[in-house]
Parts: sequence; structure tokens; C-alpha cells
Amino acid sequence: MELQSKTGAAVTVSDDVFGAPYNETLVHQVVNAYMAGARSGNSSQKTRSDVRGGGAKPWRQKGTGRARAGTIRSPIWRGGGATFASSKRDYTQKVNRKMYRVAMRSVFSELVRSGRLSVVDSIPVNAPKSKELRVALKDWDVTDALIIDSGVNDNLHLAGRNFPGVSTLDVDGINPWIMLRHKSVVVTADALKKIEERLS
Repeated sequence: MELQSKTGAAVTVSDDVFGAPYNETLVHQVVNAYMAGARSGNSSQKTRSDVRGGGAKPWRQKGTGRARAGTIRSPIWRGGGATFASSKRDYTQKVNRKMYRVAMRSVFSELVRSGRLSVVDSIPVNAPKSKELRVALKDWDVTDALIIDSGVNDNLHLAGRNFPGVSTLDVDGINPWIMLRHKSVVVTADALKKIEERLS
């Protein structure tokens, strides 16, 4: 199949990658796994066994008139452990490589079908200036967009930080969540070829 470039030249791409049926269930699973992997899970408290001290019985069992106590690190004591302590948790979900590739094909194919994927020959940002990117966005007729370059482009990244609706990535950083988050996806022809090679 052929994709029309913003500059007018047609770009030939694989039907297997950019013409695949949309698998909503799989895309939902992969997006959920990506978002779960971003969770830190750092919440951590100490139980009575984790708190330092409290090894000796504070007083004898009987005869003092006070309540029985076996440790000063009991949850009902000040400085004791938490009763239902939270612990560090790993939220990551396993996604097979084959599943991820199929999901990415579904996303790219849906972007093509809905007219949200735009191809450009290059990104005319030669300096970390917002003005240059603003001109490019106006020429492409997009506002809320993800811009994908073939490699790390510091000028593009720095220029795009001032636009709240614009995200900039290289091919290595793309993921299904950020691609579906934006209304438009602008990708260079070189980046498109790299994506096609990886998803074939």
C-alpha cells in the first residue's frame, strides 16, 4: 500500500504492518501492561518483625498488675510496627514480543485508516527553537501531535517542550499508549521504514 506524504511524494509500505485488522482486546491489554509497568510500587511500611528492638519481654507475664506484653514493638505500642503494613509491589505484566508486535501493527493500521498518520520527508527544525517547530506544525496542519524521528533529535526535543499538545520521540521510544493519546502522529519517511522493519 502507499501512504501520501505531506510533501506530495507517495511512500510505499507493507500491508502486513499498516493494513492489519484492529485487535481492540490485544491493544487494550498491551496499553494496560505499559501503564502498569510505569507504576512505582514504592509504598513500604514495617511490620512488628521489621522494627528494630523489642526482643526482650518488657516485664514478667504475671504479678505486675499491668496488661500482658511480649514486645515493645507491638502495633498497639508507640514506635511499634504497622498492623497491615504495605510492602513494595511489582505491577509489571508480561507481554510476549509477538503480542506486542501485533498490537503495534493494529495501532499503526488504525491510525492509517482514520487518517491520523502523516508522513514527512524530514523535520525542518535545525535549532532548539520553538518558532521553527511552530512553523512546521502550521505547515503540517496539526496541533495535538506525536512527532517521531528516526533517531535522537535534540533540537526537536528541546523545541517541542514548549508545546503542551506535542510529544517528540525517536523510533526506539514509541509505545502504543502515547500513540493513541494524540490526535495526530507525524513520522518521517526514514522512521517509517525502521518501524516497518521492526514490525514485519
